[in-house]
Amino acid sequence: MIGYLKGNVIIINKDSVVLDVHNVGYRVLTPMPYEYILNNEYQFYIYTHVREDQISLFGFKSNEQKDVFLKLISVKGVGPKTGLGILSSIDHNELVQAIEANDINFLKKMPGIGPKSAAQIVLDLQGKLIVDDININYQLKEALEALEALGYKSAEIKKVEKSFKDQKLSTEEYIKEGLQLLLK
Repeated sequence: MIGYLKGNVIIINKDSVVLDVHNVGYRVLTPMPYEYILNNEYQFYIYTHVREDQISLFGFKSNEQKDVFLKLISVKGVGPKTGLGILSSIDHNELVQAIEANDINFLKKMPGIGPKSAAQIVLDLQGKLIVDDININYQLKEALEALEALGYKSAEIKKVEKSFKDQKLSTEEYIKEGLQLLLK
């Protein structure tokens, strides 16, 4: 099966992107397809879903997001389309927090999730989605990945990362401040 794909996004649809990988276009269903920029290179961690009548590729920007998706679709009554809809509505970290907090009312607001499904998600996944390092700053991680995508070297990015120690900013703020530091 396909583990990941790396290529240029050539088409953006409402629920997917078409990724050009060595002149082969793969339709990749992904949460938030509009966050990608046409003709830019991206890497997707892939889950391949096979049914009698189709093969679908579901792509995620991080392995952690893919893992949450896989656990989510393991819940009875939650299929890949519903799992993708949930991850399109909220960040996977927020989903983990809602499940750990037993917040069924929050989960019921997700597309395709009713009271029974929300309760089943909590029952099946509570305690199974906790990340080993609870203090991971995902906004900083995403910002550093963005700086790397812009062509900055690892050594430069590590200096920026050290300067942000113990700061809590949004991804965009980290990128903006990081660029200011790198341009000095």
